[in-house]
Amino acid sequence: MFTVDRLEGVILDQEEAFRKREAGIPREVDIDRYLGSTHIIVVSGIRRCGKSTLLRQFAERVEEFLYVNLDDERLFGFELGDFENLMLAFHKLHPGVRVLLMDEIQNVEHWERFVRRIHDEGYKVILTGSNAQLLSAELGTRLTGRYLQIELFPFSFREYLDLKGITPQRVTTAKKAEILNHFDYYLENGGFPEFLKTGDDEQLRRTYEDILFRDIVVRYGIRDVKMFRQMARYLFSNISKDASYHSLKNALGIKSAMSVRSYVQYMEEAYLIFELCNYSQSLKKQYAGTKKFYVADNGMRNAVSLRFSGDWGRMLENLVFLELKRRGISCYFWREKEECDFLLENKGQLVAAIQCSCKVSEENRKREISGLVAAMDRWSIDSGTIITYNQEEEIRIQGSRAVQLVPAWKWLIADIP
Repeated sequence: MFTVDRLEGVILDQEEAFRKREAGIPREVDIDRYLGSTHIIVVSGIRRCGKSTLLRQFAERVEEFLYVNLDDERLFGFELGDFENLMLAFHKLHPGVRVLLMDEIQNVEHWERFVRRIHDEGYKVILTGSNAQLLSAELGTRLTGRYLQIELFPFSFREYLDLKGITPQRVTTAKKAEILNHFDYYLENGGFPEFLKTGDDEQLRRTYEDILFRDIVVRYGIRDVKMFRQMARYLFSNISKDASYHSLKNALGIKSAMSVRSYVQYMEEAYLIFELCNYSQSLKKQYAGTKKFYVADNGMRNAVSLRFSGDWGRMLENLVFLELKRRGISCYFWREKEECDFLLENKGQLVAAIQCSCKVSEENRKREISGLVAAMDRWSIDSGTIITYNQEEEIRIQGSRAVQLVPAWKWLIADIP
């Protein structure tokens, strides 16, 4: 049991450090909208992607707040029953304050019971967490209809340009060259905020290891740690390639496909990897078929995995997938006789098709375009886009339809997919 006096000391130390924290680059989040809501606000995402900094940006918009970071080693062993003394300590230090900010809430079992109670008592609650499944399971059972969720990722390209002081409006030839140089760096090094400030690969490796061990191995009691690490490295080395649970089992020598499925689920819950289904109108075929795997950040991937020739195309595809996730767009890949990288869904309807190709050349032009057009024909889609490194062109196809070749940097800073 944590005493009120003990908690007061931790709260004061944490609050001082939190207030000194730089607010950083504004994220692409409508803070005023969320603050104006009566709902609990939940910010989830991979470790070190900027959740605490976003919490600091929320704090700047309110007059007074209560703050606690539950990932502090001084709060190790904090349990549900300790929240009562935490609130007593808050009331002693800041009587009458009704905005509560909580970092890394998933460290306390059954936290949702406490959050529901104080929300019912009229507190504005904003919290962060690093585990998607843990949050969603508890939110779904105890807080249904009471919360809004923000999924945060490492910096988008627009946020990266903001960090570099570049406003991508009225792009002159000189500014385009500057943006392309920054795009090269972003494509290979990703958007983790701390890494972009320091350029230190070791930060990316440490974050990766923390996620593997603290968020996955320890939490889920994985016994064969060596095999789990090998699988994680394999998926990071083979981004955008398709595989089934059985093929991964055979390639890595894992005992069962169920173990592979569990490992994938754990990594997905920690926002480390994402799996994409092959689109089918049969959900059974969709879930049982091959998947494509993407990772949370190109920079982290390049810091911890093997690199192969042709990686630029795979990194571009990974980048496009992450941007679709960031924009909250549901998507699939499609493969029958032809193949298309992404089919975009809106309200249960397929609305757009996207192909990724660093360069559309005479050698690959027919393949890239035919895969896209085949997907458009198969699913009655009117909008088709090939995202390239720096090519821009409109290609007319049957009837009034057209395929647009769009430079990746331009697509990334646009407001529409």
